[in-house]
Amino acid sequence: MGILQNVFDRFSQTVKAYTGDDALMQAAVSAASNVIVADGEVASEEFETALLGMRANPILEKGYDTLMLEEELYQGIARARTRAGRVENLRRVAAIADRPEEQRQNVFLIAADVADHDGISEIEGKALAEIATALSVDKTALLATARVLPSAS
Repeated sequence: MGILQNVFDRFSQTVKAYTGDDALMQAAVSAASNVIVADGEVASEEFETALLGMRANPILEKGYDTLMLEEELYQGIARARTRAGRVENLRRVAAIADRPEEQRQNVFLIAADVADHDGISEIEGKALAEIATALSVDKTALLATARVLPSAS
């Protein structure tokens, strides 16, 4: 039964990659948006990092073009400007809490990369903690093991 389930899971993931996985996309957009807005300013570097992180995910990369992701990210940022909107974003993040750990970790790491431009500020750390809780992932372990490598430039 394990082999059959594995084949089914892989097939399902492939289909989602080509048709788009709205819940996963919304979770990634919402997590990144809450971190982008956490410090009160929307930096273009954070926006670009969020897009790069989403485009690095094979399901999101195949299912959504950059323009679609940009549009959704703008909407997520607009929501994140209010408390009610940040809570709505967290609900969208929590919607994938029953997904495989790898998907949940990837969403968290997209948000962590957005936060980690000049080091993670206290307010960004709080936003990441809320996201980690919503995703049922270990924030400390993920931040410790998945550090950004310095660029070669």
